Amino acid sequence: MTEGETEYWYNTATHEVEEGRRSSWRNLMGPYPTRAAAQAALDLAAARTEAWDEEDRR
Repeated sequence: MTEGETEYWYNTATHEVEEGRRSSWRNLMGPYPTRAAAQAALDLAAARTEAWDEEDRR
């Protein structure tokens, strides 16, 4: 990200997307370049975890 670009964060406590970091780091995933990417944060994390688990099983 370059200076001045908006960053989006997914708040795991409120399940809402935040524009700019407003909450505690403890509850945030990101930053993401778009609101849509931040909204999909949990789906992306779940898919990555599943892929890593599958890799471990092999």
